[in-house]
Order: sequence, then structure tokens, then C-alpha cells
Amino acid sequence: MRDLLRAELVALLQPELDRTLHTDPRTAEDGTHLPAVALVVGVNGTGKTTTVGKLARVLVADGRSVVLGAADTFRAAAADQLTTWGNRVGVETVRSDREGADPASVAFEAVARGRDEKTDVVLVDTAGRLQNKAGLMDELGKIVRVSSKVAAPSEVLLVLDATTGQNGLSQARVFAEVAGVTGIVLTKLDGTAKGGIVVQVQRELGVPVKLIGLGEGPDDLAPFDVEEFVDGILG
Repeated sequence: MRDLLRAELVALLQPELDRTLHTDPRTAEDGTHLPAVALVVGVNGTGKTTTVGKLARVLVADGRSVVLGAADTFRAAAADQLTTWGNRVGVETVRSDREGADPASVAFEAVARGRDEKTDVVLVDTAGRLQNKAGLMDELGKIVRVSSKVAAPSEVLLVLDATTGQNGLSQARVFAEVAGVTGIVLTKLDGTAKGGIVVQVQRELGVPVKLIGLGEGPDDLAPFDVEEFVDGILG
């Protein structure tokens, strides 16, 4: 029975889905260097900014050059937090000097900096505090449109709190709808009881969980491994 249950859970989580992070820079037809661009989206309080910092750390440890873009311009604390992460891992953070600046222009500047400095990856942190779908669509749409003038996003990562209920899932659905999400980062997954949401998230949103956050430490971001995860649930 146990083996059967394990096989069923593994199948439910679709191990065949592509969970690789697309972070390889490209070269345009005219020879211009184009960095890989990852937009990080999600509602407030899920750990977006921390995830960007941890991801930068992983990429730098992997020998990649990284630029951070602080496009959450509603909260000065978000830009400060991101800059602190950037300083910690030795990468540059592009940010605006004033609160409430246009997020799309910050994202554009970060991607342009990545192009000009021949950086491998640009990670862009976005705001999650917009209350209505129209506002969210407009802002995220503009960020994608404007930054794509330099290089289109190769990843749009939705950060989701593993402890979230139905409300969090419906908010996530809106992000998936408007931003063309390519992968999910599930944070606060440091207890197996919350693990079941992974199945629901993948089924609901039709995108793979690519990374999981297992705690507060700087090294607590890990690739999502289906078999390991199932073994964790089954103890």
C-alpha cells in the first residue's frame, strides 16, 4: 500500500514537468548580449524580496553574474532589503531614489544595465500590493512590455506562501493569468503538513513548482524534487 501511495503521489506531482530555471543569457542577431531576465511576482508577505536575494546567492555561487532590480517602488523598505541582499552577495542593485517611482522604468534600467555590463542574469523584484486585477494587469503588463524592449523575461516566478489558504490560491490565479507565470516558488515549506498545497497549486495553475523555501536562512532555497518531497510527506 505504501509503495502504491508513493507512486500515486509522484504521478500527481508530474515529475516530467520542466523544472529547470532558464537563466542562460542569449546573443541577439546583431550580436548584442541579452541577459536572462527573471521577474519575481506575487502578493505581499509571501517572501518575494527574500526569495530574490536567496536566488541571487545561489546564482552567484554557481559562477553567474547578477544584477538586481528593485521594481517594488511602493515600499522603500523593499528596495532597502533588496540592496542589503545585493551587498551581502556582492551584486549591484538598481533602484529608484524616490518612493512611488515608475516600476517599469526601474525594471528597464536594470535589464539595460545587465545588457551593457554583459551580466548573465537580471532578477527583478515587483510589488504585490495592488488590490484589484486591473491595476495588477496594467502594472505587470507595463513592466514586461518596457523591459522586453531590451530583453524579454525568460522566467516569471510566482512566489507563493505554502501556509496560504484558498484566498492565496485565488490571488495566485490572478497573477498566473496576467503575468504569464513560468514557475512557482513555494516558501515557508518547513513543515510537511503544508505540503499538500503543491499538488493543488500545480493542478490549478498548470505551472511547475521549481523552487522551495525551507526556512529563513540564506541557503534555504532548494530545487523542488518530486521524489524527495513525496518521501518527506510519507516520513
